[in-house]
Amino acid sequence: MAKSLKVTLVKSLIGRLPDHRACVRGLGLRRLHQTVEVQDTPQNRGMVRKVDYLLEVEES
Repeated sequence: MAKSLKVTLVKSLIGRLPDHRACVRGLGLRRLHQTVEVQDTPQNRGMVRKVDYLLEVEES
């Protein structure tokens, strides 16, 4: 079974840089406090690392 990450958006995207907004959208997050499960890949890890100040991440 592939590893995954549970990612929750905990801070607003208002006033954030366009590429940070794009990373959050790329992870599949649309709303505040929404949680999605994404595969644990280097690409997703990079997006999470870039906007880690907006997210809460749980490994599963």
